[in-house]
Amino acid sequence: MSRYTGPTTRINRRFGQAIFAPTKAFERKPHPPGQHGPRLRRKFSEYAVGLNEKQKLRFMYGITEKQFRLTFEKAKSVRGVTGEVFLQMLESRLDSVIYRLGFAKSRAGARQLVGHGHICVNGQKTDIASFIVKEGDEIEVRERTSSRQLATRSMEESQGRTVPEWLTLNADALKATINRLPSTEETENSINVQLIVEFYSR
Repeated sequence: MSRYTGPTTRINRRFGQAIFAPTKAFERKPHPPGQHGPRLRRKFSEYAVGLNEKQKLRFMYGITEKQFRLTFEKAKSVRGVTGEVFLQMLESRLDSVIYRLGFAKSRAGARQLVGHGHICVNGQKTDIASFIVKEGDEIEVRERTSSRQLATRSMEESQGRTVPEWLTLNADALKATINRLPSTEETENSINVQLIVEFYSR
Protein backbone atom coordinates (compact mmCIF):
# COMPACT_ATOMS: atom_id res chain seq x y z
CA MET A 1 0.00 0.00 0.00
CA SER A 2 1.40 3.39 -1.00
CA ARG A 3 1.62 6.47 1.19
CA TYR A 4 -1.76 8.16 1.70
CA THR A 5 -2.16 11.46 -0.16
CA GLY A 6 -5.96 11.81 -0.09
CA PRO A 7 -8.27 14.04 1.98
CA THR A 8 -7.00 14.30 5.55
CA THR A 9 -10.36 15.27 7.07
CA ARG A 10 -11.84 12.00 5.85
CA ILE A 11 -9.18 10.06 7.77
CA ASN A 12 -9.75 12.17 10.90
CA ARG A 13 -13.48 11.47 10.69
CA ARG A 14 -12.93 7.79 9.99
CA PHE A 15 -11.01 7.30 13.25
CA GLY A 16 -12.78 9.98 15.25
CA GLN A 17 -9.59 11.81 16.19
CA ALA A 18 -7.14 14.31 14.70
CA ILE A 19 -4.68 11.97 12.97
CA PHE A 20 -3.81 14.92 10.73
CA ALA A 21 -4.13 18.60 11.64
CA PRO A 22 -7.82 19.20 12.46
CA THR A 23 -9.87 21.38 10.13
CA LYS A 24 -13.16 23.24 10.56
CA ALA A 25 -14.83 20.49 8.53
CA PHE A 26 -13.71 17.90 11.10
CA GLU A 27 -14.91 20.09 13.96
CA ARG A 28 -18.36 20.37 12.32
CA LYS A 29 -18.63 16.68 11.47
CA PRO A 30 -16.52 14.54 13.85
CA HIS A 31 -18.60 11.44 13.05
CA PRO A 32 -17.50 8.86 10.40
CA PRO A 33 -17.90 9.93 6.73
CA GLY A 34 -20.87 8.72 4.72
CA GLN A 35 -24.06 9.95 3.14
CA HIS A 36 -26.26 8.92 6.08
CA GLY A 37 -24.66 11.19 8.66
CA PRO A 38 -24.03 10.12 12.28
CA ARG A 39 -24.72 6.45 12.90
CA LEU A 40 -24.45 4.15 15.85
CA ARG A 41 -21.04 2.51 15.81
CA ARG A 42 -21.24 -1.20 15.27
CA LYS A 43 -19.22 -3.61 17.33
CA PHE A 44 -15.83 -4.41 15.79
CA SER A 45 -14.06 -7.76 15.86
CA GLU A 46 -10.66 -8.07 17.59
CA TYR A 47 -9.03 -8.19 14.15
CA ALA A 48 -10.76 -4.95 13.09
CA VAL A 49 -9.76 -3.19 16.32
CA GLY A 50 -6.10 -4.19 15.83
CA LEU A 51 -6.22 -3.15 12.17
CA ASN A 52 -7.65 0.24 13.11
CA GLU A 53 -4.87 0.88 15.64
CA LYS A 54 -2.26 -0.11 13.07
CA GLN A 55 -3.75 2.15 10.41
CA LYS A 56 -4.04 5.08 12.81
CA LEU A 57 -0.36 4.85 13.75
CA ARG A 58 0.71 4.38 10.13
CA PHE A 59 -1.25 7.47 9.04
CA MET A 60 0.21 9.47 11.94
CA TYR A 61 3.77 8.83 10.80
CA GLY A 62 2.86 8.96 7.10
CA ILE A 63 4.70 5.81 6.04
CA THR A 64 3.84 2.99 3.69
CA GLU A 65 2.60 -0.40 4.81
CA LYS A 66 5.92 -1.97 3.78
CA GLN A 67 7.97 0.55 5.78
CA PHE A 68 5.66 0.11 8.75
CA ARG A 69 5.96 -3.69 8.71
CA LEU A 70 9.75 -3.62 8.24
CA THR A 71 10.12 -1.25 11.20
CA PHE A 72 7.98 -3.59 13.31
CA GLU A 73 10.13 -6.59 12.32
CA LYS A 74 13.28 -4.67 13.31
CA ALA A 75 11.68 -3.82 16.65
CA LYS A 76 10.94 -7.50 17.26
CA SER A 77 14.61 -8.36 16.81
CA VAL A 78 15.75 -5.80 19.42
CA ARG A 79 15.92 -6.68 23.11
CA GLY A 80 13.12 -5.07 25.07
CA VAL A 81 9.34 -4.71 24.92
CA THR A 82 8.47 -4.89 21.22
CA GLY A 83 5.70 -2.28 21.31
CA GLU A 84 7.83 0.25 23.17
CA VAL A 85 10.84 -0.31 20.91
CA PHE A 86 8.58 0.01 17.85
CA LEU A 87 7.21 3.39 18.94
CA GLN A 88 10.72 4.55 19.82
CA MET A 89 11.95 3.65 16.33
CA LEU A 90 9.07 5.52 14.68
CA GLU A 91 9.67 8.57 16.86
CA SER A 92 13.42 8.46 16.08
CA ARG A 93 12.91 8.77 12.33
CA LEU A 94 14.53 11.95 11.00
CA ASP A 95 11.26 13.32 9.58
CA SER A 96 9.54 12.81 12.93
CA VAL A 97 12.39 14.55 14.78
CA ILE A 98 12.23 17.51 12.37
CA TYR A 99 8.50 17.76 13.05
CA ARG A 100 9.01 17.60 16.84
CA LEU A 101 11.60 20.40 16.63
CA GLY A 102 9.12 22.62 14.79
CA PHE A 103 11.22 22.91 11.62
CA ALA A 104 8.11 21.73 9.76
CA LYS A 105 4.39 22.14 10.51
CA SER A 106 3.56 18.48 9.84
CA ARG A 107 5.33 15.17 9.37
CA ALA A 108 4.52 15.36 5.65
CA GLY A 109 6.19 18.78 5.56
CA ALA A 110 9.16 17.40 7.51
CA ARG A 111 9.49 14.54 5.04
CA GLN A 112 9.56 17.05 2.20
CA LEU A 113 12.11 19.25 4.00
CA VAL A 114 14.42 16.26 4.47
CA GLY A 115 13.86 14.88 0.97
CA HIS A 116 14.74 18.20 -0.64
CA GLY A 117 18.12 18.25 1.10
CA HIS A 118 17.54 21.03 3.64
CA ILE A 119 18.78 19.03 6.67
CA CYS A 120 22.22 17.95 7.89
CA VAL A 121 22.94 15.25 10.46
CA ASN A 122 26.38 15.47 12.09
CA GLY A 123 27.47 17.90 9.38
CA GLN A 124 26.42 15.70 6.47
CA LYS A 125 23.45 16.45 4.22
CA THR A 126 20.85 13.74 4.85
CA ASP A 127 17.87 13.42 2.51
CA ILE A 128 16.47 10.10 3.78
CA ALA A 129 13.34 10.70 5.85
CA SER A 130 13.51 7.22 7.44
CA PHE A 131 17.04 7.81 8.78
CA ILE A 132 17.08 6.77 12.45
CA VAL A 133 18.81 9.26 14.72
CA LYS A 134 20.92 8.15 17.69
CA GLU A 135 21.88 9.64 21.03
CA GLY A 136 24.43 12.41 20.52
CA ASP A 137 23.50 13.13 16.90
CA GLU A 138 23.44 16.79 15.88
CA ILE A 139 20.75 18.00 13.50
CA GLU A 140 20.96 21.29 11.67
CA VAL A 141 19.12 23.19 8.95
CA ARG A 142 21.57 23.76 6.10
CA GLU A 143 23.25 27.14 5.70
CA ARG A 144 21.16 28.11 2.70
CA THR A 145 18.77 31.04 2.57
CA SER A 146 15.87 28.93 1.25
CA SER A 147 16.42 26.22 3.87
CA ARG A 148 16.58 28.71 6.73
CA GLN A 149 13.52 30.62 5.57
CA LEU A 150 11.42 27.44 5.39
CA ALA A 151 12.45 26.30 8.86
CA THR A 152 12.09 29.76 10.44
CA ARG A 153 8.60 30.24 8.99
CA SER A 154 7.51 26.83 10.28
CA MET A 155 8.90 27.54 13.76
CA GLU A 156 6.98 30.82 13.90
CA GLU A 157 3.76 28.98 13.00
CA SER A 158 4.48 26.10 15.44
CA GLN A 159 5.21 28.15 18.57
CA GLY A 160 2.49 26.38 20.54
CA ARG A 161 4.24 23.02 20.11
CA THR A 162 6.55 21.95 22.94
CA VAL A 163 9.91 20.43 22.07
CA PRO A 164 10.24 17.11 23.95
CA GLU A 165 12.90 16.80 26.65
CA TRP A 166 14.88 14.18 24.74
CA LEU A 167 15.79 16.93 22.25
CA THR A 168 17.73 20.15 22.85
CA LEU A 169 16.91 22.94 20.40
CA ASN A 170 18.96 26.04 19.62
CA ALA A 171 16.24 27.99 17.84
CA ASP A 172 18.49 30.90 16.81
CA ALA A 173 21.04 28.63 15.15
CA LEU A 174 18.39 26.19 13.86
CA LYS A 175 20.34 23.33 15.44
CA ALA A 176 19.38 20.51 17.77
CA THR A 177 21.01 17.66 19.68
CA ILE A 178 19.60 14.23 20.46
CA ASN A 179 20.07 13.97 24.24
CA ARG A 180 18.71 10.43 24.43
CA LEU A 181 16.12 8.22 22.81
CA PRO A 182 12.48 8.99 23.65
CA SER A 183 10.86 7.21 26.58
CA THR A 184 7.51 5.44 26.32
CA GLU A 185 5.73 8.45 27.84
CA GLU A 186 7.19 10.70 25.12
CA THR A 187 5.87 8.68 22.17
CA GLU A 188 2.34 8.59 20.75
CA ASN A 189 0.15 7.90 23.78
CA SER A 190 -3.16 7.89 21.91
CA ILE A 191 -2.34 4.51 20.38
CA ASN A 192 -2.72 1.11 22.05
CA VAL A 193 0.46 -0.37 20.63
CA GLN A 194 -0.20 -3.75 22.28
CA LEU A 195 -3.12 -4.22 19.88
CA ILE A 196 -0.71 -3.69 16.97
CA VAL A 197 1.73 -6.25 18.40
CA GLU A 198 -1.12 -8.74 18.73
CA PHE A 199 -2.34 -7.92 15.21
CA TYR A 200 1.06 -8.77 13.68
CA SER A 201 1.38 -11.85 15.89
CA ARG A 202 -1.67 -13.57 14.37
